[in-house]
Amino acid sequence: MTTAAMNKADLMAPPVAQIMQQRSLVIGVIGAVVSVVGAFLAPGSFYSAYLTGFMFWLGLSLGCMAILMLYHLVGGAWGTVIRRILESGMMTLPLMFVLFIPILLNLPKLYFWARPDGRTDPKIAEIAHSYLNFNGILARYILYFVIWIGMAYFLNRWSTEQDSTAGQSTVRFRALSSIGLVIYSLTISFAVIDWVMSLQARWISTIYGLLFVAGEALSAFCFCVVIESILGKRKPMSEYLTDTEVHDHGKFMLAFVMVWAYFNFSQWLIIWAGNLPEEIPWYVRRMNGGWETVGLFLVVFHFAVPFALLLSRRLKRKTHTLVWLASWLIFMRIVDIFWHIEPASHPAFHVSWVLFTIVAGIGGLWMAYFFHNLRARPLLAVNAPQTLRLLEPSHE
Repeated sequence: MTTAAMNKADLMAPPVAQIMQQRSLVIGVIGAVVSVVGAFLAPGSFYSAYLTGFMFWLGLSLGCMAILMLYHLVGGAWGTVIRRILESGMMTLPLMFVLFIPILLNLPKLYFWARPDGRTDPKIAEIAHSYLNFNGILARYILYFVIWIGMAYFLNRWSTEQDSTAGQSTVRFRALSSIGLVIYSLTISFAVIDWVMSLQARWISTIYGLLFVAGEALSAFCFCVVIESILGKRKPMSEYLTDTEVHDHGKFMLAFVMVWAYFNFSQWLIIWAGNLPEEIPWYVRRMNGGWETVGLFLVVFHFAVPFALLLSRRLKRKTHTLVWLASWLIFMRIVDIFWHIEPASHPAFHVSWVLFTIVAGIGGLWMAYFFHNLRARPLLAVNAPQTLRLLEPSHE
């Protein structure tokens, strides 16, 4: 297949994308309605569960944007085949902007520093006065999303323009991506401090944001494998997605599994070696009350088992085998975020039914928006030089 023999209509998403969009919307609406009911029936569990669901799906949006910027910097067929998946994923950020509002309006339900009784602690009162307060959270929330949505908007707009006009320079993609990756890393680190680390406001970790950076990148690659397993069985993706690109995606999954484990181990080792009263309470909370079992589960099934399986070249080269591991790792990403958030509210192990409805509700809406974006344009950027090299190897 060559670009000369293909027009935009040939590259549009297959009908299954519309079916998935409709089903996702139904799941999202039902999940949202049941979750609202859960806010009244299980108020003690709702807000921490909502933060868990929100952080996972936000991480997927941001992970797609980060991997897209990485692709614009380094190129390669691995990114060309999933470029539109990544663009469609990052353009769900406006939805996540709206979905943060319930958290913003209910800060005392989640954060000790936002409660009047929490400010009896002089240290908490000082932090709340200088940084962690409603006005500060509101201003930074708006700033984070303005930056994220702004970068996503320009990357997406330029990509659409590239479809319409051949021969456009790719310099602006690289220029924005080079600074964008730095900005993304900084802003998500501060956002995680505001929204997750501040659940235990006296605790500090300088590497904490990087745990989420690695997790979001892993989520994005796993998500791309799942989507390409659906689309890769049908035209047009079936005609250009090869085992080589799937293998590359599997290698990226392996890399980010190791990076995630390295960051987590580094944080644990430094805090264990220091043994300081300001640092150890975070781990003490998560090594007691049944949470230690969740931590061990993450060590084994978020790192050890996926690491061993991803060493297999055969597993990484076939979408129909890699997709099972990718789906499992997406589940483990939710477990990981749950382990970061839930122990702050519940010293003993606790999982509520409302967590499942929230993850499904936000996820259904997110997926419906994603497939809407995916169906709006061809699955390949038809005039991009990378697409030409993918479809016409003789031009390389």
